[in-house]
Amino acid sequence: MPRAPTRPTAWLPSAAAGLAVAALAGLPFLTLAPNRLVPGSPVGCGLAGAATGALAVAAALLLAGPARPWRPWIALAAALAAWCVLLLGAGQGAAGLLAGKPPAARAALGSGAWLALVALAGLAAEAARVALPRRGGLVAALLLFGLAALLAGAGCLDSLSLAVEYRARAGAVAAAIVQHLGLAGASLLIALVLSVPLALLRLRDGPASRLVDGLIGGIQVVPALALFAALVAGLSGLLTLVPTLRSLGLAAIGPVPAVIGTAAYLALPLVSGLAAGLAAVDPDVLVAARANGLTPREVLWRVRLPLGAPVLMGALRVAAVQSVGLATLGGLVGAGGLGALIFEGMAQFAQDLILLGALPVIGLALAVDAGLALLASLTEAA
Repeated sequence: MPRAPTRPTAWLPSAAAGLAVAALAGLPFLTLAPNRLVPGSPVGCGLAGAATGALAVAAALLLAGPARPWRPWIALAAALAAWCVLLLGAGQGAAGLLAGKPPAARAALGSGAWLALVALAGLAAEAARVALPRRGGLVAALLLFGLAALLAGAGCLDSLSLAVEYRARAGAVAAAIVQHLGLAGASLLIALVLSVPLALLRLRDGPASRLVDGLIGGIQVVPALALFAALVAGLSGLLTLVPTLRSLGLAAIGPVPAVIGTAAYLALPLVSGLAAGLAAVDPDVLVAARANGLTPREVLWRVRLPLGAPVLMGALRVAAVQSVGLATLGGLVGAGGLGALIFEGMAQFAQDLILLGALPVIGLALAVDAGLALLASLTEAA
């Protein structure tokens, strides 16, 4: 039999719709500025905002009504329609504002539009969760991203300043995404390799366990800027003492300190999660395994790891998402990636350039988390 839709969280649809309506009514929908570096003048939303708010309220009412199998699907359609109407209204509004203006003029999404987009995303996610309890969030994210990409590909958003900035730096953004994934992946891999023996040491009571706790706990209290600066200074001194290391590709500035620093911060969630997962097995199960003649290595691979897999996957999800976020700091030490775009935008006081780096970081983090969550669910089902 098909799974019946779950009930929505009582307050969430109303709160999301209310936030969208309040943001569109009380905050700027667009801003118009003479160039990319100057704050813009606020512009209201007009009919597009009214239509978006009406669709958001309709979606919330559908979710708040009596439980019917069709209600969450109609609510999801209404939330997605509101998302499209808002983006189309923003694109057309920006085109109208820029008509007759100099090429340097910029029309950007205002705070009201950004808040409304976030609220509509939450509303769509809640409707999808009610309709599809196991995959709702992922389905909603794919639909929202797909609709935005479709509208952008059709040229409906070309007049918005973020699209203008992207067209000017499309190659740089693509290269930065690849660099960012490389930094995050390398950091996560190194952290995993180092965390496994540390987690095994932590399972043992005594000085070794306390040493591991002190080591990974001490790293966490060091501010990121201080840690990266110390790594740059330390690597510089090491390369001065051993110049032959330069032939191996090591450098004091660039990906090496970024990867080492990020991996160091990933140690805490990985070591804690690995140790908790390995220790989660019932002691009676371990006694039975040893009684059947399993060696300690066989107990680890055939008992501890399979039974502790849910906890281990949870720790991996946390570390993977953190690696995507922390890799942004690589821009501080010349490692490139999306962090370089963010810090360049901050140096120029260019909001759109900051968003051009920050939005892909958010998207990558959500994609990594959703992918690992899907993998975990498939693993549990198997």
